[in-house]
Parts: sequence; structure tokens; C-alpha cells
Amino acid sequence: MDIDVLGAFAVRENGISLTPTAPKPRQVLALLALHADRIVPVASLTEELWGTTPPRSARTTLQTYVLQLRERIARALAHDTAAPGPGARDGAAVRCAKEVLVTTPNGYRLCAGGGRSDVREFERLAGTGYRAMDAGDFAGAARQLGQALGLFSGAVLADVRAGVLLEMEVRRLEESRLCALDQRIEADLRLGRHRELLAELTVLVSRYRTHESLHGQFMLALHRSGRRGEALEVYQRLRSTLVKDLGLEPSAGLRRLQHSILTTGPEPAAPAQAPEKAKEPLVPAG
Repeated sequence: MDIDVLGAFAVRENGISLTPTAPKPRQVLALLALHADRIVPVASLTEELWGTTPPRSARTTLQTYVLQLRERIARALAHDTAAPGPGARDGAAVRCAKEVLVTTPNGYRLCAGGGRSDVREFERLAGTGYRAMDAGDFAGAARQLGQALGLFSGAVLADVRAGVLLEMEVRRLEESRLCALDQRIEADLRLGRHRELLAELTVLVSRYRTHESLHGQFMLALHRSGRRGEALEVYQRLRSTLVKDLGLEPSAGLRRLQHSILTTGPEPAAPAQAPEKAKEPLVPAG
């Protein structure tokens, strides 16, 4: 089973879509797919579909959605049996729908059967990238984190109407994406790719108007490109937004970066630092 959630939602068995078009069955499958191979309690599925005020018929209705999903699974499995080909599992026992979408004493479990999941692939690549950063391998980190970020084809579960639990999962994955993006940009800065980052960072700071790390990276990229005045303007815009929207001043680290830019001349591109310097803040020499 192949599962895609980092953009448009899709679940396929033997290349055949299992994704329903009706909103609520789609929610059920999305929550099961995000927790593939783990039990999702009936209470969680009920909360996702109806919030804190489920109808009296909630459990029966949920069972109906599960039956509809099993019908789709059965058709995909029957196709595999009827027309074996390059994607068929030679010599493997053919599963039935109840073995793919399993009923447990308190919930349901979607058995992915070892298929591909874009979330699992993202987490694997991002983890490799973080370890490369820790080791001072900035080129490797930029490459691995770039591949991880490339798995996002749009907003998470872009075409699923999310309830409270799916919304939490969407926020979690978006935060994971931002963390990977932050580290990939830092790796690129340490490799001296400041000019190549300017266009990307221009868009990012407009989208994330209070994200200090992205603004700091944009300031540094501008400063290293000989655009000190624009770097200082980025700081002032961020400070105005933070004070107006959140009642906060920029962090001490960002204030130090602003002071360093203010008191030093244009900085040439910095070479990649040695491994023991990997976690030091990127600030202009002054």
C-alpha cells in the first residue's frame, strides 16, 4: 500500500486508488493512513468526524464508512488476483479486505503491508540530514534535507476536510517541514550559497512574518551579498511585526545579529566551517 499525505491525499493498493471522494470516509481513511499499522481508537475517529457532539448514530455510521473502505480495498485486491503483473507479489498470500483494514476490540488498524509512505520517507531523509549537520557535513545535509522537502507537493492533506485530530497532524507535519527547511537553509549558508537563497528567503519571510530564524537567515544572506541596508530593513520590519502582533521584542540572538551587521562592513562569502563549529550561530565577523 502506498500512502501520500504531503500534498494531495492518496492511498493506493496495487496501484489502484482506495481514496473515497465523500468527505467523511475520506477523513476516516486519512486518519488511519497517518497512523498506518497502528490502532486508531473508535473514540478518536468519532472525535475527528463529529467533534465533541457526535450523533447517537455515530458508531453505526462509522461502521458504514469502514465497510465502504473495505469494499474499495476488496476491489483493489481482486484486481491483483485477476491480473497479476509486475506489481503483483509472486508467491505471497493474497490478503483479504478485513486483513488490510482490521477491526480491533477498541478501534481499527490499516495494515500498509510494507508499502511506501511519503511521511516515513520524509522522516528518514530529514533524520539523515540532521545527523549530517551535526557532523559538519553541510553539503550532505543540504542534499538530504532538500530531498526530504521535495516530497512536499503542496499543503499537507490539501484536499481533505480536516477535523480536530487531522488538523493537529497537519500542524505537526508543517512544523517538521519548517524545521527541515531551516536546517537546509543554514547548511546552504555555511556553504556560501547566500546569493542563491535570496529569492527563496524573500518569499519565506513574507509567508512567515514572525519566524525569527528565517528572518535572521535572510538578513545574513543579504549582508553577505553586500546589501547591508536591506538586511537592516528586514530586522526593522520583523521587529515592528513582533511588537504589533505579539507584543514581543526580537530575541537576543537576532538583536546580536542586527548589531553585528550594523557595526561591520559588507562580509564576503563564508566558507564551510569545521565540524566542531557546526552549531555556532551564523553571525558576521566583527
